[in-house]
Amino acid sequence: MHLGPLTEQFRVTHLSPWRDTVAVLVVTALTVALSAHFNWNEALYSLTRREERLQLDELPIGMLVLLTGLIWFAWRRNRQARQEIRARRSAEAQLEEALAANRALAKETLRIQEADRKHLALELHDELGQYLNAIKLDAVSIGTGTARDQRHPGETADAIVRSVDHLHVVVGQMIARLRPVALDELGFLAAIEHCINQWRRRLPDTQFSLHAQGSFDDLDEALSLTAYRLIQEGLTNIYKHANASHVEISLTRLVDGGHGDLCVAVADDGCGTELYRRAGGHGLNGMRERTELSGGTFSIASAPGCGLRFEARLPVTVEGSR
Repeated sequence: MHLGPLTEQFRVTHLSPWRDTVAVLVVTALTVALSAHFNWNEALYSLTRREERLQLDELPIGMLVLLTGLIWFAWRRNRQARQEIRARRSAEAQLEEALAANRALAKETLRIQEADRKHLALELHDELGQYLNAIKLDAVSIGTGTARDQRHPGETADAIVRSVDHLHVVVGQMIARLRPVALDELGFLAAIEHCINQWRRRLPDTQFSLHAQGSFDDLDEALSLTAYRLIQEGLTNIYKHANASHVEISLTRLVDGGHGDLCVAVADDGCGTELYRRAGGHGLNGMRERTELSGGTFSIASAPGCGLRFEARLPVTVEGSR
């Protein structure tokens, strides 16, 4: 974002009062000189004496007060204008930082997508390709009656079954990375418990607890997936950075008439962090972006040695309320 025009505007606005002040002083000096030369004050005094009942001789005092009020008004308006310009500059600087963060997040998202595609391609080649080729060779050997390595056809069939079982596991892992199947098969709350159980196996020394309050049966697919991804990303960050001994996950459904919020919170007792140093963290930025795209709010609290806690409030519309 280019801030040159705004800076130039601020510079001109800053200098204009001084130019105007010099002009007023010059005009005033010329007026005093002409008044002294032509005796305007004496002429005005002689005219106003004839109409003493109108008190025209008091007019200069009133004009002086009016002039003082106009000066005060102009000074106030100038100060307000400068405050507005400073506020605009601050807002544009914040917008520039937000745009830079969004660009970095988009870049990181593309990098993760390409890394996932590369990893998926390698798995397809190394796992599926090789095992499918082995299955084909075993099937051909059974069909031609020449079992590989002079084995009995039953042993070759067993090898095919083992290869198929292995492929089933590999394909299941790929599908789980692309989409949490547990959401479709088990439901929202059971899928969250399944996700937490997987992390229990990865972090056996960490205690996980889940607290759920309210009903989650009528959540739509997009909202359920958003909440699931937030918890998944939060646990991933804990795995990578926190070194925590206890993790608490809470889900709270708040309903107010036809509307409400789904509150998702994850807290740990790990090493914590100074948030201003982690402001550019792609994991936290991605969670915030995902929450805001859903129309919700995202907050983080952390300090070194005091763990980290995040909370996302996602808006929910109850079915049948519209």
